[in-house]
Amino acid sequence: MKFHALIFFIVSFLLLANVSLATKGVDVSQSISSSAFKCLKNNGFDFAIVRCGRSSGSPDPNCASNVQNAWGAGMAHVDAYIFPCPSCGNGASQVINTVRAYGGKSVGMLWLDIEGPQYWSSNQGTNRAFFNSMLDGARQAGVRVGVYTSSSQWNPIMGSWSGGSAYPLWYAHYDNSPSFSDFRSFGGWSKPAMKQYQGDQSQCGVGIDLNVY
Repeated sequence: MKFHALIFFIVSFLLLANVSLATKGVDVSQSISSSAFKCLKNNGFDFAIVRCGRSSGSPDPNCASNVQNAWGAGMAHVDAYIFPCPSCGNGASQVINTVRAYGGKSVGMLWLDIEGPQYWSSNQGTNRAFFNSMLDGARQAGVRVGVYTSSSQWNPIMGSWSGGSAYPLWYAHYDNSPSFSDFRSFGGWSKPAMKQYQGDQSQCGVGIDLNVY
C-alpha cells in the first residue's frame, strides 16, 4: 500500500511538473489594449512578447503602451523583440533605440528576430558581423537577449555558425503542438527555451502568435 502511494505521488509530481513547464503566451506586433490583454490572460495565456523594433530599423511606436498594458492585465511575464533591418546597418544602434522605446518599463528579455533570408545579405560573414553588432548594442544597453529563429532561417542567413548559441533560443515550428518534442539541434543549440507553435491567430479581437515555454 505504501509502495502504491509512493508511485502515485511520483506520477502526480511529474504531471504537475509538466504542467508548470507548459506555460503558454502570445507575441504581438500591433497595438493591444489593456482589455484585450486581459481577455488573453483570461483565455489561458500567461506571458506576452511585444514587438519593439521594426523591420524599417526604427522603434515600434506601440511598444511602451503594449508593455504597460500587458503588465496591467496581469501577465506573469513580459518580453520584447526586435525585427532588425540588416540593410539599414548599425545593429548596435537599432538595439539601443529599441530598448529606449520601452524605456524604464520592466521587460525580462529582448529577443533578436533572425529570419527572412531575403532581408539579409547574401554574405554570411556580413550577417554574422551585424548579429554581433546587435549583441554589442545589448551589452551597451544593459539588457539580456535571446534569439528567435529556426533552422530553416538561421542556416541560410548565418551558415554553419554557433555564434548565438550562448543565448536562449526561441524557435518557430508551426505544428500546433505546445511541446519541444519536435526540436532538433541546430546552430549550436542543443535545447530551446521557448517555442512558437502557431502563427497568425486571432483571439480577443487581436492578431497573435502562440508560444510555449
